[in-house]
Amino acid sequence: MVQTRWIRRAAIGCLLVLPIIASGCGLFSKQTNGAIDPPKTNATNSIEGTNTGQAVEPGQDGDSVTVYLQDRNGYLAPVALQTTFGEKELPGQKALEIMVDGGVYASQLPEDFRAVLPQGTQIKSFAIENGLAKIDFSEAFNNYTNTDERTIVEAITWTLTALPEIKGVEIYTEGERLNEMPVDGFPLDEPLTRSVGINLEAADGVNYANSTPVTLYFSSHTSNDEQYYVPVTRLIARPESKAKAALEQLISGPLNKKELTAVITTDVLVSKVEVKDGIITVDLEDQLYEEGQPAPQEMLEALVLSITESTGASQVQILLNGQSNIIDENNNEYNKPVSRPHHVNAIKS
Repeated sequence: MVQTRWIRRAAIGCLLVLPIIASGCGLFSKQTNGAIDPPKTNATNSIEGTNTGQAVEPGQDGDSVTVYLQDRNGYLAPVALQTTFGEKELPGQKALEIMVDGGVYASQLPEDFRAVLPQGTQIKSFAIENGLAKIDFSEAFNNYTNTDERTIVEAITWTLTALPEIKGVEIYTEGERLNEMPVDGFPLDEPLTRSVGINLEAADGVNYANSTPVTLYFSSHTSNDEQYYVPVTRLIARPESKAKAALEQLISGPLNKKELTAVITTDVLVSKVEVKDGIITVDLEDQLYEEGQPAPQEMLEALVLSITESTGASQVQILLNGQSNIIDENNNEYNKPVSRPHHVNAIKS
């Protein structure tokens, strides 16, 4: 892949909703930031023991849809919203309608989050053909500033490709296929995929021509102290093992330490990473960890999100000092491989 082109376009399973949690940034430290809904317990082969990520049944109450909204710090973040679907309403189209700034669903968005599609945008048609979503927007879609262009592209792409039936996206306006975005020329000549990245940044000293993207999940909080995850695609030097590199970057923490918080302490070491049959086994080493001691849920969830997003693995088996009998503070069990969730960040509106 030609790296200069990728920088413009730049630089994953799915079962459950990740609730907002209240653990601190350290691997074995915790702090509470206010009253937060407790998560479910007794998880088996999944991060959390609910079934809210099952296939959508049209017309059900309480269905979830994940949309990517811009937070008060300018980062895009996934937000799981409860909604209802009409008899023939597709989740992807409903998600896009929710993402229209000042649209009919504006009152349902949580405080501190902004929909990024231009005001007045309408979805004239929405179709999925062989994993490719084709969206025809109204002319109002063209009315945005150049600084919002990449954010709009990322939000559309990551929202739609969160749905298991969608692998790529094509954008149209008023029936005409766009080969580039209308304001600043972001290329659309190929279908958009998650390789476009999200909240793009580069590690210190990285050579762009020899870089590789990893997507990491760090923590942030609303003005009401509700915690949520923020994905960041970071360009790093090409590694031998992408899974190990993603872990090491997660441990090194966010580059923007003012707005984002680390989910694991920097003294933790990556002892081993193995890949077999779509499952990545990760062994972390921490001299202060005692077997049976609860580990922070935030760290475990962010680790699973980061590894599956960066590598495409279906599941992650987590070991601490070689031991698999891991539980978090809420008694969720991690003794078996776990899948990434379909919905992330159930932030209160």
